Amino acid sequence: MRAVVTGQIGIDKKPYLNAVAELAGQRGERLDVFHVGNMMYDEATDIRSGRILDLPISRLKSLRRAAFKDIISQTQPTEAHRNFMVNTHATFRWRHGLFSAFDFDQMKLLQPDMFICLVDNVEVVHQRLHAEHDIDASLKDCMVWREEEILATELISEAMGCHNQFYILSRGRHVDTLETCLRLVLREDMRKVYPSFPMSHVMDMPDVLAEIDAFRAELAEHFITFDPADVDEKLLLDRGIEAAKQGKDWLDVAPHNFGGRSEAPPLRVSVREILEIAGDVDGQIYMRDFKLIDQSDMIVSYIPELAGGIPGLSSGVERELQHAFEHTKEVYVVWKPAKAPSPFITETATKIFASVEEALTHFEDKGMFAQQSLFGH
Repeated sequence: MRAVVTGQIGIDKKPYLNAVAELAGQRGERLDVFHVGNMMYDEATDIRSGRILDLPISRLKSLRRAAFKDIISQTQPTEAHRNFMVNTHATFRWRHGLFSAFDFDQMKLLQPDMFICLVDNVEVVHQRLHAEHDIDASLKDCMVWREEEILATELISEAMGCHNQFYILSRGRHVDTLETCLRLVLREDMRKVYPSFPMSHVMDMPDVLAEIDAFRAELAEHFITFDPADVDEKLLLDRGIEAAKQGKDWLDVAPHNFGGRSEAPPLRVSVREILEIAGDVDGQIYMRDFKLIDQSDMIVSYIPELAGGIPGLSSGVERELQHAFEHTKEVYVVWKPAKAPSPFITETATKIFASVEEALTHFEDKGMFAQQSLFGH
């Protein structure tokens, strides 16, 4: 696959995509990565690191076109260079305001097969952005930029004829997302799955969380999974609201994959700024999760049994199941409670299972598991 990978500044795409390429090499596959930003700096040796976006837009465009011209030249003929990733952006929101970061004519010559927009938790993006650049941007700014980047990338993909090859992918805090990205680019034969499960109202139930984590891990072993929990800003918002009630101005948040360091200091996040993005967090979760379902082949939902035999069926899970059904996705449910599911579950589900093991056996019997020998997984 010839993949164009976008994402706002602060995602830190370069080390992430290099790690994906390295993982491919360990599996015996070649996956080249072209970092447009680095190539632009190579063209402009007079520009100090971190200052390229301060250039006039005309020069920025000239440098970008030179970088893309080199990439197009190096990846021709297309038959000999089928697998590579281009690390770039769809938009920039900088001192010049909002402006595009691509040219349609060169994108057409590149002949991409897919577009991936990387996303990450807003507080981590915000921290990386300010650690690497001299700029004053709020959490709200980062949320808006992410939404613009997703929309612009989707529009480019449609313009390039990649209607069903646009993906939102979370960089996430787990190394598993490297595997997801790798499979997305190299494993066309693997099914794409949206794992659905209750989140907010089971956060204080460790046994239930362990069940859900095991379910997520099993699906990730056999499929390309777009896990909604890889971006967990609802937890940030809940903590921010609680901190505000306690009169706190700042909230310490555990970092993940910040700057590639395993022991980075806690991130200090403004409680006021967290409260300012409350509507954005809820709205983007709603939008993003539905898009993750749309880019999947099927949804698999895990419904745990809570205390007193109550089904752990959240409103979010119910809405996800209905959305998947209405968009003609295959809908599978692992129903753990002793109490029978309602008609709103049985009438929209392709099949209901009593356990994860039963579901996996069915998927294997139906030939849904791709050949894993290539990657040893």
